[in-house]
Amino acid sequence: MFIFSLPPSSLRGWVLAVLFALVPTAFAAGKILIHGDSLSAGYGIRRDAAWPALLEPKLKKEGFDYTVINVSISGETTSGGLARLPAALKRHRPVVVVIALGSNDGLRGIPVAVMRGNVEAMARIARAAGSRVLVVGQRLPPNFGNYADGFHAAFGEAARAQKAAYVDFLLDGVADRPEFFQPDNLHPTAEAQPRLLENVWKGLGPLLKRGANPRSKP
Repeated sequence: MFIFSLPPSSLRGWVLAVLFALVPTAFAAGKILIHGDSLSAGYGIRRDAAWPALLEPKLKKEGFDYTVINVSISGETTSGGLARLPAALKRHRPVVVVIALGSNDGLRGIPVAVMRGNVEAMARIARAAGSRVLVVGQRLPPNFGNYADGFHAAFGEAARAQKAAYVDFLLDGVADRPEFFQPDNLHPTAEAQPRLLENVWKGLGPLLKRGANPRSKP
């Protein structure tokens, strides 16, 4: 009988190689897709100063191994976002999708039902693709009247309908502080971005922990 043997050191290396090949892909770095408008695209500031750019070091600090993909576009509406989302999902295959759209719909007076339908459709498509979803809400100034109330409520309604995680207001703690806005009074400064990240993290952190992709510990 022929007996194949390996020196102990070689055997250990071979076994480790096999084990690494069998490690579930869940331990590999996943992707978080940020699907937003100018508030997430870093309009008027360096892109690396925008809150999505600050998210990746935050994830590492918290012990999560994710790559952040920011496909946000200034001026984007929920209709445009809905049209773009399938290709983004196919290309990036994200573990989590953050939907931060709707502000431009509100500024243009697009019917609330249309906006809500688009947000809900994006959440549904992302979930069907296997992604967990966070919907980030937005508000309008009081001078928009009753429209502002329905506008804000639509985000929470869409999130509940699709069983998505939800953040009430992206600009919480920023909207009422003029010093946190650029001269156009619409877009937050670089100094405001950590607060935006803090707001998003309130919904994103628990979502990641429930469906964890933690960095493996030694």
